[in-house]
Amino acid sequence: MEQPCRWGVVAALAMMGWLSAVLVVDSGSTPTVQRLLGVATWGVLLVALRWFSPLVRVQTAVVVAFATVVEYVFSPGLEVYVYRFDNVPAYVPPGHGLVYLSAFALGHAPVVRRHLRLAVAASVVGLGAWAAHGLWLADRPDALGAVWFGCLVAFLRWGPSTEVYVGAAAVVTWLEVLGTELGTWTWQPEDPVGWLTIGNPPTGAAGGYGWFDLAALLTAPALLAAWRRLAAWRRLKGPAAGTPDPTAAGETTALPAAAAER
Repeated sequence: MEQPCRWGVVAALAMMGWLSAVLVVDSGSTPTVQRLLGVATWGVLLVALRWFSPLVRVQTAVVVAFATVVEYVFSPGLEVYVYRFDNVPAYVPPGHGLVYLSAFALGHAPVVRRHLRLAVAASVVGLGAWAAHGLWLADRPDALGAVWFGCLVAFLRWGPSTEVYVGAAAVVTWLEVLGTELGTWTWQPEDPVGWLTIGNPPTGAAGGYGWFDLAALLTAPALLAAWRRLAAWRRLKGPAAGTPDPTAAGETTALPAAAAER
C-alpha cells in the first residue's frame, strides 16, 4: 500500500520550483546553458529519489524511459510540439522524473489524502471547464485537450492510483501553462494528420501525461520483484565457478613459509 508523504506538499513545491526555475532560465538561454541545466536537473533528481521508496524509484525510472521515447518521437520526429532549438532539451528526461515525484508527493500528502474526494472534484470541475472553453469558446480550438481531459477523468475513476493522478493534474497543468507562456515549447495548431485541433497548451495535458503514470504504476511492481529475485539468486549462488577457494589459497601459500622455517 502506498504510504503518505508527510512532507509531500513541501517536497512537491520544491521540485516544481526547481522545474519552474529551469524553464525560466531556459526561456532565454543557449544550447550550452540547456546542457548545464540538464546536468543539474539529473543531480536534483538523484537527490530527490533518496527520499522515496524503492518502488517509487522504479516507477520514476519507467516514467523517464517512457517519456523520453515519446519526447523524441512527438517533438523532433512528428513535431506535434517543438522546443526553441528544435531539440529535446537535456533537462527534459530528468524533468519528467521530477514531475512524477512531484505528483506522487503532492497526491500522497496527508492533507490531500484526507480530502481526496474534494481534490478529485476540484480537478474534474476546474479542468473540465477549461477543456469545454478550449473546445467551444477559445480562439484556438482544442479538441486534443478535451480528449486528454476524458483520459484524466478515466484515470481518476479507474486508475491504479487516484492520488498520483490528482497530483499530476496540478503539477502538469502548471508546468504546461508556464512552459508555453515562456515560449520554451510550442504546440502546433493541429495533429500531424489534421484530425484534432490542439491548444497551446492542450487543456487536458495532465490526462495525456497520465499514460506515463499508468505505465509506471502497472509495470514497476513486476520490475522491482524481478530485480529482487535476481539479487536473491546471486546471493544464493555465491562465488562463481572457477573462483579460487580463499581457504585453499591460504593453505597453499603457507606451505612454502613452513618449509623455509625448517
